[in-house]
Amino acid sequence: MDVPPGGTVGDTLGGLEQRVSRGLAWSFINTLAGRLGSLLAGIVIARIVAPEQFGVYAVALVALNLLLSMNELGVSVALVRHPGPVTAIAPTVVTLSIGTSAVFFLAMLAAAAPFAAAMGAPEATGIIQLMSVAVLIDGVTSVPVAMLTRAFMQAKRMQIDLIGFAVSTPVTILLALAGQGAWSLAWGAVAGNLATGLFSVLWSPEKYRPGFDRAVAGGLLRFGLPLAGASLLLLALVNVDFVVAGRVLGTVQLGLYFLGFNLSTWPMTLVSTVVRRVTTAAYAQLHNRGDGHAGFRHSLFLVLSLGMLLSALLAAYAEEIVRFLYGETWVPAAVVVPALVILSMGRMAVELSYDYLVALGRTVGNAWLHGVWLVVLVPALVAGAMGFGIGGIAWAHALVVGVVVLPGVGILLARAGVPVWPLVTDLALPLLGAAAVLGSAALLKVALPDGFLLLAVGGVTGAAIYALLVGRRFLRTIKGFMGSGARAR
Repeated sequence: MDVPPGGTVGDTLGGLEQRVSRGLAWSFINTLAGRLGSLLAGIVIARIVAPEQFGVYAVALVALNLLLSMNELGVSVALVRHPGPVTAIAPTVVTLSIGTSAVFFLAMLAAAAPFAAAMGAPEATGIIQLMSVAVLIDGVTSVPVAMLTRAFMQAKRMQIDLIGFAVSTPVTILLALAGQGAWSLAWGAVAGNLATGLFSVLWSPEKYRPGFDRAVAGGLLRFGLPLAGASLLLLALVNVDFVVAGRVLGTVQLGLYFLGFNLSTWPMTLVSTVVRRVTTAAYAQLHNRGDGHAGFRHSLFLVLSLGMLLSALLAAYAEEIVRFLYGETWVPAAVVVPALVILSMGRMAVELSYDYLVALGRTVGNAWLHGVWLVVLVPALVAGAMGFGIGGIAWAHALVVGVVVLPGVGILLARAGVPVWPLVTDLALPLLGAAAVLGSAALLKVALPDGFLLLAVGGVTGAAIYALLVGRRFLRTIKGFMGSGARAR
């Protein structure tokens, strides 16, 4: 919900539920429009750019994501969850954000060549250096973006993202048609970042200049550094597989894995990304009024329920979807999707729990969990790649998230006073629904030919079966989440 210029969340009309629901609605529209647009653009680009060039671009993207994960040291999140006016802390956040981004930008320029060589793709050096500009943009815009999030201004966020898409996509496609390969993807990404950064600054509800208060900086760093560490570890976790694929299997296999990985994240993007644009602010305010545990339980069920439906459909029809959308050249990428949707579901649970624990001010445990996750994951990925190629990498991810990570999340929640068993039992119906979707897909593949008809009938049938099993509970939970003074059932 938009606020007046210079206003804060507390200045808006209506209760928390109204702001959250409107924020979620705009976030959903934004994400759906952006995802559909990215899908269409991705189809066009994948039919122009070869898998090897996607692999080269993925090398640069790994370097960028690792730096973005720790850029501004996590201090901007403090603005989102701060219970009162942020005037006293915002200037210091601006200084820390811009300063650290400048340092990381220079580091990325210097490290581009050795990093690309270590990844087995020295041709990615210039692309890494070009994309390092995004680190600076992120630092400059972190405070404006935090203020937009704090104020639930998802309508503005949607406009900003659409502008970025409208800028980046034509740049990428035109350069790809001109034969620029991986460079087309990099220039498109930078152009889109510049556009979204500019409008985030222009449309931020509150604007702050750099300033510095040593006491404020100390508190911000104590809060933000564990978040930055956890974010770095999380980004390492979802990028180390690209490193392994590139080093062990080469850029062609890396390109195939890159496309399959992106396909597997559709459920997380359409569901979790929508919710996470409002969760930190919403959880903090729910906790302040005493509804924290109930709100978290309801939101976790809603997110995972929707995610399981989309993940089951994607896993069931992965090969058919890849062939229909991207062409026969990319069909080998489908082998990774069934395992990686398990990873996506695990990440949804982890990230929503992470947001809730951040709202409670409990940030250290997340870093420890992500550290253990990474230590266990790396040898599993290497073994999977050497034994089974990109499919082995994907199943290593799924195994580690199920055996190590989700139990670890349960421990962190329990230590924060959250009853864990009700969260587990909530998932019985969605799991049953997902199994029914997979069963219906097996039957339909025997009865119908490959192609659009199978995908259309399979999607409608799977969604209908899932709705019969889960729909009533889902609607009841929505009412509980949005109702004033909601309490977990």
